[in-house]
Amino acid sequence: MPRPAEGSAEGEHEHGDGPGGLRVAVDRVGPVRIVALSGELDHDTADGLRTALGAPFDDGVQRLVVDLADLRFCDSTGLNILLRARLGAESAGLRLELAGPGALVARLFAVTGTDGVFLIHSDLAAALAFRGPTPGTPASGPA
Repeated sequence: MPRPAEGSAEGEHEHGDGPGGLRVAVDRVGPVRIVALSGELDHDTADGLRTALGAPFDDGVQRLVVDLADLRFCDSTGLNILLRARLGAESAGLRLELAGPGALVARLFAVTGTDGVFLIHSDLAAALAFRGPTPGTPASGPA
């Protein structure tokens, strides 16, 4: 699975203490801003994600992909941040997509019904290769 190139990160932030912390790395590949998460996303670690998703968009950014491949846990706080960010992206004319959720995180989306709200790709490579509809038009489903 491709990861953002070394040394090209727009920024990295770590929040939380110990093994339950959250690491947030922001990068850009062409017109796609990538926010990669690793660790655990909950009430105590959510500030880094809020900051990354609330940052202004650079010229030419068309999509925002949140890479969840290394996210071990997400609670309702994290889910709400992602839902709000999706609405914010759409109001800016952008699309927010998710990539590579593990079984536990995917279950959160399934149980809450938000797997039908987000466009969820199997991994970051699939998300970067996806050429789908613009915001406001129905997506054909996960890649």
